Amino acid sequence: MNNEKEKIEIPENFEKIIHKISEFFSTAIIEKKFDRGELTLTIKPEFLIPVAEFLKQEPELKFDFLSDICAVHFPKEKKFEIVYNLYSITFHHRLRLKVKINEGESVTSLTRVWSGANWLEREVYDMSGVVFDGHPDLKRILLSEDWKGHPLRKDYPLSGEEE
Repeated sequence: MNNEKEKIEIPENFEKIIHKISEFFSTAIIEKKFDRGELTLTIKPEFLIPVAEFLKQEPELKFDFLSDICAVHFPKEKKFEIVYNLYSITFHHRLRLKVKINEGESVTSLTRVWSGANWLEREVYDMSGVVFDGHPDLKRILLSEDWKGHPLRKDYPLSGEEE
């Protein structure tokens, strides 16, 4: 029995994405992961806007659709991962872009890159409490303004807030 992890081959089209980003943003990428046919790149938060603009505008990539944004909460570490799911309509490929922040920190809004980020960021703010700097109208979208807490945080009580 072989206990070594098998090296997973990254398809050429995904290698091209990694190469293109690395070519222009050599210090931006923290981690590259290819698993189950999906590429995930974790980048430094300060590179979010330039990398997003590049991914959208680069003729060989054209990630022109932001399909979803979500947040993963790690309460013991007091950290969040903000996950952006991108799709290229032209080339039919997907990319998961991640940014890691500490609890209490904010991340830059992507509304100036993809207008569809508006509602997606509001949902993440409402359900997880992540603040998006530069968002044009950051307010609750699903819960009432007087709701206490953020239900998708892993430290939120399962039975809800006690009154």
